Amino acid sequence: MGNYEQMWESLGINLEAHEKLLSALPPLYQEVYLSQSDRPKGMEYFDFVVSEIHGLRVKELQEHKKNGGKVVGTFCVYVPEEVVVAANAICVGLCGGLDIALDEVEKVLPRNLCALIKSFMGFKLSKVCPYFESCDLIVGETTCDGKKKAFEVLNEYAPVYVMETPQMKRDIDYEFFKNEIYRFIEKIEEITGNEITEESLRNGIRTIDAKRKALKRISEARKNVPSPISGKDALLVYQIAFYDDPERFTLKVNELADELDKRAKIAASTKDDTQEIRIMITGTPMAIPNWKLPHIVESSGARIVYDELCTGERYFQDIIGDVDDKNFDEMVDAITKRLLEIDCACFTPNEKRIQKVVQKVKEYKVDGVIHYSLQFCDPYTIEAFKLENVLKEEGIPVIKIETDYSQEDIGQLKTRIEAFLEMVSERKQ
Repeated sequence: MGNYEQMWESLGINLEAHEKLLSALPPLYQEVYLSQSDRPKGMEYFDFVVSEIHGLRVKELQEHKKNGGKVVGTFCVYVPEEVVVAANAICVGLCGGLDIALDEVEKVLPRNLCALIKSFMGFKLSKVCPYFESCDLIVGETTCDGKKKAFEVLNEYAPVYVMETPQMKRDIDYEFFKNEIYRFIEKIEEITGNEITEESLRNGIRTIDAKRKALKRISEARKNVPSPISGKDALLVYQIAFYDDPERFTLKVNELADELDKRAKIAASTKDDTQEIRIMITGTPMAIPNWKLPHIVESSGARIVYDELCTGERYFQDIIGDVDDKNFDEMVDAITKRLLEIDCACFTPNEKRIQKVVQKVKEYKVDGVIHYSLQFCDPYTIEAFKLENVLKEEGIPVIKIETDYSQEDIGQLKTRIEAFLEMVSERKQ
């Protein structure tokens, strides 16, 4: 990490707490990522991005702000990045994958609350995240009761704007959410001072669509047997997608995808008959540096080949497509429809998500499914029961894992996952 202390200090960062946070990351990263063998060369860029996680990219945000630009922080895939980019602002995903400042958090939020919510509140209260402190606006959404009430508290410490996401997908809900996107457009125009025109919205859509297309190439490569990239590396790429410069990121992801295509062809030509245990992870999102479960799975001998997560396939599963001939309202309509195709457990009913999991098991030759839920995440924890029943009816091995961000249950999780993988391996033979 370069010398950024002066920049952090100017942002009001708690330097002592921040130093402890940054000093804890390299050993964890070394254990989870750099210890892997035969990683794609294209992962070097993403390793660099993590090594500069609170450095170079934050410096770019500050330079953007000095030139009159604005930075918008988000937590959820239902916030349309295209709109932010169209106003010449920068959209960044905010921290939420680590226990931090829990004593302070539990003075303003209940103890029995989702770890992700407590995490982002901890980052803000402890002032250790320069992304939080760089934001001119933080955008929340009503995808769960815990988050929408926590945003009321967060608003006491930072400017928060909340988008209301519907709970169903009827025609009236599409119209409702389309109006929410128009309301969001007005808010972004207000804070940036920039009008979002038909052409700027078109360019915003093209920029973010290009990123999604590149990420879809990584996902497609993982269909190969053996998969040319570990699930941990794929997750890292997906996580970085939320805060890196979109055009640079798209370029680097396409370079990585080219390398994965070559790897897959070589494996096919040499008739590599590696009998990998292919795993899907589905459930709640995994924000940096929440790598606990994928590391346990892959260090136990399996390969994660599909992530049905918001920090996975849900983020880039659909693109908007050609907008050359669309007017402003048609583009807003296309954004609305794309977002409401995402199958978060906040929706009811949510049969499509369950059907999709079954479909992707077959498409990606998955041997077993791990349903991952953060403790107190009611939508995913409850929906896991129905998904488990459907998968069992289809003859697909499944295990439900409920955990948090602590390291205390690693031994227990490893024991359960190893037993599950052994059972899957026996079925596969």
